[in-house]
Amino acid sequence: MDALAIINKYYPEDNELRHILLTHSRSVADKALWIADRHPELELDRKFLEEAAMLHDIGIFMTDADGIHCHGDASYICHGYLGADLMRKEGFPRHALVCERHTGAGISLQSIIDQQLPIPHRDMLPVSLEEQVICFADKFFSKTHLDKEKSVEKALKSISRYGEDGIIRFNRWCECFL
Repeated sequence: MDALAIINKYYPEDNELRHILLTHSRSVADKALWIADRHPELELDRKFLEEAAMLHDIGIFMTDADGIHCHGDASYICHGYLGADLMRKEGFPRHALVCERHTGAGISLQSIIDQQLPIPHRDMLPVSLEEQVICFADKFFSKTHLDKEKSVEKALKSISRYGEDGIIRFNRWCECFL
């Protein structure tokens, strides 16, 4: 699989949105690979980590987020499952799961229902170690401040809106991955 070829297909123009996606995704991929190198005992699939981290936000162009030059119709929270649909269409179901499960620290079906989120009613929690590592790594990088890695405290604050379960998962990942 060629992650850049897929990005080129959906982001063909050399514009600010493509720059944001590539810069953010590269930062997430590098952090995920750093975790893999730091924890060889986890036996993470490095090739998959890099590919999936580069593609985890492929669906952002279909959402409405002016601050990052996205002018689609869907709410930004939909970018995960929309990206997953693209990856399934491209024939990469494993990569699709990363797209779908990386928002927040994952979102449970109950949280989706309780918060009345405009996303499909199913658990969207990272399951595999690779899914968990990419989800965790993603929390350290925003798309609006591309040049900075967030502290653990700021990363934790950014996921707190998705409920207590996400905070618990994130804290467990800190113990496992840092």
